[in-house]
Amino acid sequence: MSEIQGSNSPVVLRRVTGADGIPRVIVEGNCTLTALGERIRPIAAELSEYATAPEIRWDLTQIARMDDAGAVLLWRGWGNQRPRYLLVRPEHERLFDRLEETWTPPSEAAPDRLWPIMVLGKAVFLLWEHLVGLVILMGQLVLEIKYLAGRPSRIPWREISANLYRTGAQALGITALVGFLIGVVLSYLSSRQLQIFGAHVFIVNILGISVIRELGPMLAAILVAGRSGSSMTAQLGVMRVTEELDALTVMGIPHSLRLILPKVIALGLAMPLVVLWTSAVALIGGMTVAELQLGLGYKFFLSRLPDAVAVSNLWLGLGKGIVCGMAIALISCHFGLRIKSNTESLGEGTTNSVVTSITVVIIIDAIFAVIFSDVGLR
Repeated sequence: MSEIQGSNSPVVLRRVTGADGIPRVIVEGNCTLTALGERIRPIAAELSEYATAPEIRWDLTQIARMDDAGAVLLWRGWGNQRPRYLLVRPEHERLFDRLEETWTPPSEAAPDRLWPIMVLGKAVFLLWEHLVGLVILMGQLVLEIKYLAGRPSRIPWREISANLYRTGAQALGITALVGFLIGVVLSYLSSRQLQIFGAHVFIVNILGISVIRELGPMLAAILVAGRSGSSMTAQLGVMRVTEELDALTVMGIPHSLRLILPKVIALGLAMPLVVLWTSAVALIGGMTVAELQLGLGYKFFLSRLPDAVAVSNLWLGLGKGIVCGMAIALISCHFGLRIKSNTESLGEGTTNSVVTSITVVIIIDAIFAVIFSDVGLR
């Protein structure tokens, strides 16, 4: 017994047959939550199997330690009732006495037929809550801009510059790689189709319109939402976890002035440049394949591009960049400020921020496509 008490081994069920020919189940070891660990399910299944025989004798005198969790495990294994033949130590008897007095089997929950409406309602209220939060955040930024308009010396130039570098300059590499590959793929697939109809020269129109008007801004916005947006949310979330946001509040420094506004301005300035860079690299990739597949040189491509694509498409792409950049920054900061002081909330908030930002970017692109459907298309 002392050896069993000294160890932390879980309970072991051993079935034996007595001299009188009656089967017995001897339970020995430690019947505590710590000792059971991951063996709870196998032991519960074994208990249920033995409990199907009502004439079996249960001997619990070999159990070294037992807590409430272990007693509940045995109780459930017996079918929420005391076995007819039970031998137990006096110090453990009180656990089963208490279970016998207070145990009430869990009632089966009635099927909720209104759950689709409840789920939909919760989603609608959550969406409304986020919309109200974003409107309040934008209102705070408008007030901060009004405040800074009369005090230019208080403008956070250093924070704006740092965010401009992180969201713009440091994103050039990944946007160039993805843009070049997209240009190569689009040009390769289009050239194969154009060769069938002998319309080689129209590769300039296809690449120009699709890259400058749509793919360039969308690629840049999605990549920035995944890279810079998640970084902004995580930064604010970590500040919440480490209570830096609370410290700023105590010192009287508004979050919207020092943290939110520089990010929104910086991403609003950086995104058009990233869009321009991504579109240019994508066109270079497309031109490379056009020369290899169709024999169209760089000079011909560049000379025909202004005639094939109106300059208003470029302004549309840059306009999308500005709107998408500011929307990504606002959404990222909104979710960052909602993160609670635990790491689980940090991961969940960052994921929701990226998903929402990409969804909003696609919605903005659709709105631009509908509103400016008559602009830049011949």
